[in-house]
Amino acid sequence: MKGPTVWITGASRGLGAALVHEYVTKGAEVFMTARSAADLRKVALNSGYPERCHPLPADVTNDSELKSAIERVRELGGNIDIAILNAGTYAKSGMDNLDVGAMRDLFELNVFSVAAALQYLLPGWCKSGTGTCVIVGSVAGDVGLPYAATYSASKSALRRLAESLYPEFARQGLNLHLVSPGFVDTPLTTRNDFPMPFMVSAARAAHEIAHGVERGTFDIRFPARMSWLIRLIAALPYHLKFAITKRMLR
Repeated sequence: MKGPTVWITGASRGLGAALVHEYVTKGAEVFMTARSAADLRKVALNSGYPERCHPLPADVTNDSELKSAIERVRELGGNIDIAILNAGTYAKSGMDNLDVGAMRDLFELNVFSVAAALQYLLPGWCKSGTGTCVIVGSVAGDVGLPYAATYSASKSALRRLAESLYPEFARQGLNLHLVSPGFVDTPLTTRNDFPMPFMVSAARAAHEIAHGVERGTFDIRFPARMSWLIRLIAALPYHLKFAITKRMLR
């Protein structure tokens, strides 16, 4: 029996590569998109099932390349059963380096590439009456964190986007999931110069995501201690919230 067709963006390293391995070992036909064709081929070879890993290099911030990648997945794999919109980045931002141009670039990748992918995915899903979208956000979308002004804003935008679309997805019989991880051990987090409590491996994060999708969980959050800590901070009155976040300043 043919496994599901899964399309993963940001698939060339870190969490995206771990998601490729997680789904291909479950029997899925996995289509992988990132800018580097060489890195995608390496992920396919390391997966153990290269015959079911299909590299489709594209820049997801380029509208025509993104649309072509989605069309190519459908040509080769039929209906996209699960789309995992994982492509994203982090850049330190605060008072000292608040740059509007850099902010636009980050939003292009973290937010607008997700919206564009949905624009091209939804007509096919609505026609077939089946489809699952997984948007990879962050616990940073729950609360504004020092030195992460642009990143927190982008992940907050994804949360509101997913929350707003969920009722319409459900009415159409489609599935929508938001992933809200804490720190995941990836090439992105190695850039950080601050403590990262409760960090999990990319492999564990991928397993948590796949398990949450299988259970039908909307907000897939992990690790538990980090999630509850951020939720607690977010729920506090501002005078208490800022008393905590001011202590994060270096």
